[in-house]
Amino acid sequence: MTNLLTPGQTPDGPATAPTSPLQGPTVEAPSRRNLLRVAGIGGLVAAGALMGTQSAAAGTPAAAAPSGVLPMKKDEPDDEVLVATSVAQLVGWKAKKIDDGTVVQLLGHATPGDGAARLVRYDAKSEAAANGGTVLAPKDIGAKGTNRGRWHTLHTGTADFRWFGLFGKDTPADDALDALVNDPTVSRIEAHSDLNFVRRHRFTRSHLELDFGGHTMTTEGIEKAGQDDPFAAVLFFRGTVTDDVRTHKLTAVMPELRDDFEVADSSQYAVGEWYALEVNALAGKWERELQLQVQVTQIVDATHVRVNYLNGWELAAGRTLTWTKVEPVQQVHVRNLSFVGVAGGDQYTGSHPLAFEYAVSCDVENVHGVATFWPLVMRRWSTFFTTSRCSLANPASITWGGAGYLTQQIYCLYGHVSDCHTSNCRHLNDWTASAYGLVENCHGDGDDQGPFVTHGQYEHDLTYVGNSGLMTFANSGAAWGSSAKRITVSKHVCSWFVARVKVTDLTLEDVQVIRKEGLAGSGMLWVNADGVQLRGCQADDTLIVSQASSRSKRPNVIEGSRFNVLPGTPITQATVTNPVHLVRTTLNGLEGASFAGSGPVVLDQCTLEAAEGKGTVTASGDLTIRGGVVRNVAVVAAGAAEQTIRVGDGARLEGSPAGGTFLSRAKADKPVTWNLDGARSTAPTGDTGHVKLDAGINRWSAVGSTFTGGRLQLADGAFGTGSYLLHSGNVESGVQRVAIPADGPTVSTTGTLVV
Repeated sequence: MTNLLTPGQTPDGPATAPTSPLQGPTVEAPSRRNLLRVAGIGGLVAAGALMGTQSAAAGTPAAAAPSGVLPMKKDEPDDEVLVATSVAQLVGWKAKKIDDGTVVQLLGHATPGDGAARLVRYDAKSEAAANGGTVLAPKDIGAKGTNRGRWHTLHTGTADFRWFGLFGKDTPADDALDALVNDPTVSRIEAHSDLNFVRRHRFTRSHLELDFGGHTMTTEGIEKAGQDDPFAAVLFFRGTVTDDVRTHKLTAVMPELRDDFEVADSSQYAVGEWYALEVNALAGKWERELQLQVQVTQIVDATHVRVNYLNGWELAAGRTLTWTKVEPVQQVHVRNLSFVGVAGGDQYTGSHPLAFEYAVSCDVENVHGVATFWPLVMRRWSTFFTTSRCSLANPASITWGGAGYLTQQIYCLYGHVSDCHTSNCRHLNDWTASAYGLVENCHGDGDDQGPFVTHGQYEHDLTYVGNSGLMTFANSGAAWGSSAKRITVSKHVCSWFVARVKVTDLTLEDVQVIRKEGLAGSGMLWVNADGVQLRGCQADDTLIVSQASSRSKRPNVIEGSRFNVLPGTPITQATVTNPVHLVRTTLNGLEGASFAGSGPVVLDQCTLEAAEGKGTVTASGDLTIRGGVVRNVAVVAAGAAEQTIRVGDGARLEGSPAGGTFLSRAKADKPVTWNLDGARSTAPTGDTGHVKLDAGINRWSAVGSTFTGGRLQLADGAFGTGSYLLHSGNVESGVQRVAIPADGPTVSTTGTLVV
């Protein structure tokens, strides 16, 4: 039999007056005749609906209709469950009347159906701290000298902020967060409303998912952070750093791209252990080639262990490795959160949602921030993670160092950042001393501060695919080493690309650098001639190649690309000593341009262009032009040392160059070798010179080439001691010979067809 209560009744008569609006009536011991029988857990939903319907029909809120019952007798079915309409009613039951193990269906926190429904079980011996959500204490506990007896929430691992009476931002959610995260039986926490937090939390637990359901986290009234602390997030998950620290000085070179590390005694290590592994600093204050969290995967021999990382930089014998054992947090995931920081916040008053340190496989997905101070997602010493579908707009600061980022990763390994977006931020993605990371389909607008950066602390093997936004690599300063290696950027659009310091083996594919009005330096692509390779790239304003390192074993190649060059700009700067090859590449606007480095430059099937009468490119080192066209551009030898200018394989010189001559030299103090083999030089007027040499030591060889129109000026004064002139097997059509020395021991002009 089911016997429902009428509104305003208790099992033994009228309800007493509530002690507070939230508590509801004080309920005396429920009587047997008012037992609400539910055949199994599956009937609870129907029972709850029936209770709510009766209460509403009577015109009384459901929470005011107590429905508590006593446990079953021994001869009654054991699948009957009691029902309470609210937390206030549940805790109002007298503890001495409740049997140990009693299970109650709680229909809501304040009213049935408010989202906080759950099963609770009474543990008569429990002294757990009541937290208003997962652990509830009867009101009369302690009245007679005992503090035992608690209602514990029964769940399958998924918890809800609504259990704590949180249905919005009016009450801070910090206590509930601490209770849920620190409960090892909870593996998933859900939010179903906006929440406000006033504390900065630090946790060490693993295997947890926090899903905020797309609701907003605010931090109105949050406590102040410490000085310069980007880890003072609302949610900071940090592994444990042990006092187990081992150091070892390498007795042999640790080669690049090896994963078996030398140790003093491998018996001190075990497969599966995690370590913060770092090498001693070089000259710079923070200049270390290795600073990552790795896992031991094999004991190789008595003095070597294998870890899950191919070393990115060679380490010399005598360098010291430090192994600090850590117990990382693992598998902590945060999803579906909208975050609003403190407007106008600074490093003390500002806020941000997430930070991870000594973490493994901790992912962040669909988190969107506004007005943060420190990075939306801050990571350090983290391995194996994804940050996806996140965004940040208009952070509190974009000038304070480290502030205004979507995500910063320091000493991180195997990270994947995808489908993220920033607006008017400092950086979208920052890798510092990190390796083997992938960034794809991420985009920044209002990108003057540079969405994509590396710090220069020996980052390596980073890949960017299909992104847009300003890029600058390894640019933070010598104290960090100003170094990076094997960075690949593919299908990227940006207003500025700079990798001018010690960036080795940089690969750019289909990178478009566009001019942006009002942004100084926009339209510029600047790279280091240390194994750099560009394919299918374009820059609206200029290409600059400098050299800060010489570590690579691969050539510097720019292929299938197009660049406008600003007037007076050196294409290769004076620092370039390595060879640079341009293949099927177009250089436009060569007015006062130069290849200023001493290293050889090879132009293979390239196009060099300028406006009529404007173009000049000077060469300070060897210059080779194979095929292609030089249009309206004068080529001027200007080396400080002996150099060679080669033009051949069908290369065409045409148009009207600046100064009126295609080939000449700027000064006469060093020998210049001129080698024309199969060149085609066409002058539009008789005043245009194919070549003008009137001083210095010149070694001229023109064979199998064609000169049309214009003038040849090879003066006696340019072919004295140490010089020679071979001008043979050519075709001269309508050419005026202004000056050519007579044949002699070092001069031969026979065999040229003059028409």
